[in-house]
Amino acid sequence: MSYHPDPEINRLNVLGEPLASCCFDPITGYYRDGFCHTGYSDYGLHTVCAQMTSEFLSFSQRVGNDLITPLPEVGFAGLKPGDFWCICVERWVEAYQHQVAPPIKIQACHQSVLKFVDLNTLMEYAV
Repeated sequence: MSYHPDPEINRLNVLGEPLASCCFDPITGYYRDGFCHTGYSDYGLHTVCAQMTSEFLSFSQRVGNDLITPLPEVGFAGLKPGDFWCICVERWVEAYQHQVAPPIKIQACHQSVLKFVDLNTLMEYAV
């Protein structure tokens, strides 16, 4: 991954509008501010605001990113179907390729997602 915009400058969504919040309960985002902002230190590009499904959570766990199991030592309660969470764009693409991509809150997906997925595809998954 090579696209790491400055979060202070780049706060637009895939529609070219101001980035909407993804979720505050649980609090999400690389910066744990409720938004899918990104920056130079966000090597995973946590830019897709996805609504968790049991299929996606199981897939993610199988490929090495367990989002289900709580990690209280870092303040992570674990996710369940219906929760919104800022996920890595490459994980969403991988899930899409395996037909288990979760729905997305399009207004809360960072514009950098367009470097990986076209807008028409994203619109098909918008809730």
